[in-house]
Amino acid sequence: ARFNGSLDHTFFMLDAMGVTRFELDGWEADDILGTLASRCARDGWECLLVTGDRDCLQLIDGSTRVRLLSGKSDSTLYDEAVFREEYGFPPPRLVDLKALMGDSSDNIPGVPGVGSKTASDLLRTYGSLEEVYGHLADLKPAAAKKLEAGRESALLSYRLAVISREAPVELGSLNALQRREPDRETLYALFTRLEFSRLMEVYGLTPPASSGEAAKAGAAWREGSPEEILAACGSAGRAVFLTTGDLRAIAVLAGDAAYTLRDPDPDFLRAFFSPDLPKAGTELKDLMTVLLERSIPFGGFTFDAALCAWLLDPTDGNYSLPRCAKKLLDRDLPDAAYDDWSDPEKALESLRLHAEALGDLEKRILPLMEEQGLTDLFRQAELALCPVLAEMEHTGFSVDRDALLRFGRALGDGIDRLQQSLYARAGGPINLNSPKQLGVFLFETLGLPPLGKTKSGYSTNIEVLEKLRAKHPAVEEIMQYRQLSKLKGTYADGLTKYIGPDGRIRTRFHMTATATGRLSSSDPNLQNIPVRTELGGEVRKMFVASPGCVLVDADYSQIELRILSHLSGDRVMQQAFREGEDIHRATAAQVFGVSPEEVTGLMRSRAKAVNFGIVYGISDFSLAQDLHITRNEARQYMDSYLERFSGVRSYMKEAVEKAKKDGYAVTMFGRRRYLPELRSSNFNLRSFGERVALNMPVQGTAADIIKLAMVRVFRRFREELPAARLLLQVHDELIAECPAELGEQAARILEEEMSAAASLDVPLLAEAHMGASWYDAK
Repeated sequence: ARFNGSLDHTFFMLDAMGVTRFELDGWEADDILGTLASRCARDGWECLLVTGDRDCLQLIDGSTRVRLLSGKSDSTLYDEAVFREEYGFPPPRLVDLKALMGDSSDNIPGVPGVGSKTASDLLRTYGSLEEVYGHLADLKPAAAKKLEAGRESALLSYRLAVISREAPVELGSLNALQRREPDRETLYALFTRLEFSRLMEVYGLTPPASSGEAAKAGAAWREGSPEEILAACGSAGRAVFLTTGDLRAIAVLAGDAAYTLRDPDPDFLRAFFSPDLPKAGTELKDLMTVLLERSIPFGGFTFDAALCAWLLDPTDGNYSLPRCAKKLLDRDLPDAAYDDWSDPEKALESLRLHAEALGDLEKRILPLMEEQGLTDLFRQAELALCPVLAEMEHTGFSVDRDALLRFGRALGDGIDRLQQSLYARAGGPINLNSPKQLGVFLFETLGLPPLGKTKSGYSTNIEVLEKLRAKHPAVEEIMQYRQLSKLKGTYADGLTKYIGPDGRIRTRFHMTATATGRLSSSDPNLQNIPVRTELGGEVRKMFVASPGCVLVDADYSQIELRILSHLSGDRVMQQAFREGEDIHRATAAQVFGVSPEEVTGLMRSRAKAVNFGIVYGISDFSLAQDLHITRNEARQYMDSYLERFSGVRSYMKEAVEKAKKDGYAVTMFGRRRYLPELRSSNFNLRSFGERVALNMPVQGTAADIIKLAMVRVFRRFREELPAARLLLQVHDELIAECPAELGEQAARILEEEMSAAASLDVPLLAEAHMGASWYDAK
């Protein structure tokens, strides 16, 4: 068994079930839930929180619902409408209610003498804690007196009741949170040991099949010689194949013949993966990376089961052969065991069984692709991108290890100085990473006013520290300590461990991780380095060109807004782009009714927020939060925007109506995202579907265009500038490397091919810059 009695069975069981879990020392579960809910809202996801804690009801909004558990089997599903019907005011005001009535279970004092009924009546009448205190003169003297006497307690209680939405949860793409296929063999062993017979029935768990039982499902397979397999492939004119991750073995279906070959030699691999032999496989990008590592040329790929299954259903999240076989063939396929060679015969049987399923999946999937108009997108963007990404993964990005180490040491020195200063203030060493010890230091040793409490002690989150910043220099030192520690751990130390012997970092690109079509990267994630901050700049300085080379960085100019202007046909917006205007300044002039010359920096920044908010289907509530303005002001901005840009307004209405009719949203290039939420009887689900119907065509088209651009640049580099190589893609940005004397030519190719990747009604502009580092080239 892969577990022992000392492990926490609950955590182990969740992992085996494929359920993502989070642990965060010093933070309450509510804060983690609040942070995840906020991230879902930001990224356009629907969020359902299942909890027994009524405090979480404050998190309900247009994208977040709460299923509140009570007892063993009872629960209530709360959305904004249900909450308002029960309480008489919107969900965020639950915090105001607790500020008035208190909550003994959470040590929230509230206002002495004010109970739940009085507090509820006040909020129903005046709407918020602030408004209640603004209308004391309108209340009965006795009530006004209690409230006035308890004002400070109410304000403190308010801060204590607020759930944080900024817990330092390490979270990349939300797609990574989706339920994974369970590890059935591990669950069977675990449930057997714990005598969970009912759960074994629920999961349909049975003892793992013996190798002999698995073989019964196979076809007439036999071990073939390299010559025999190649001859069969030549006669059939094509092949379906599956390999182990390390190319230790390959299974080949060619016509009616089925072969396996162990330890294929380089000559066979070169012949089999030749462009002259059409062949179908799965997860081809990863295979291509392995072939590049072995200097094996490749080509001739016609089908990738994982990529096609993703295009057919981009929100599924799992495109393994067992998942695809179950979903598309209604076939139960055991999990892959062909990369575990502790039992070679079992590994080969698994390889054969999965290869058979792959052949059947090709026959099932190709007609579906053609029927849904996805064939061209698959061939021209996704399949054609596989060798591009494989070469980028193989090439890697040169890093100045010494500079990164110096950066880490400097950060360490800064951390040490801050530690010593804080230890001196505390009268001895304390654990600065412990919220409990830090709370005692701040609020007892230094005597600062506590602004919030958690169930484990004082709150020391960033919101509290910001408010205390001016009250004592130790607070600023704590904030600097946290910033430097995160910087050192995530970047200085975090990136160093990924530097290869040749001084290069090689990220992994993921093609099927998002529903919009965007690429993501991991191990390490090079797409999340901040762009516009001093911190991000310092990190980008560490990514450098190879000796004698230069980096060329090209990115699109406001690609999503240009796509929006094309899709909507809005004449005002299109004119601004054709005339080369600053689109955010032009938008501000339209929204605020002034000339472009009269637009202030504040006007432009708010117009920019509205521009991008419209693209992402933002609500007036979210816009108000982003701009720190009232919801009414945000609604006025959006109404004014849509009045001036009437084409965008019409597009938004038509996009939602079309998605409701078709059942999906679609990009310019035919990429689909199905939206069953649009037919839901639940208001929140429908609202989520409408937001996706608005932003999917824009975001998805942008993802399609950058992929097509990468393919074009890659091919032109090979034809005209073979010394140039693409290194990295970050959303609408491409970074390439070439000999310094060829920099201008590489920059021209990038600009030309990126601008020609799609035909829009407005110019599609890309601009390239050169430098010795990523920072310089950006």
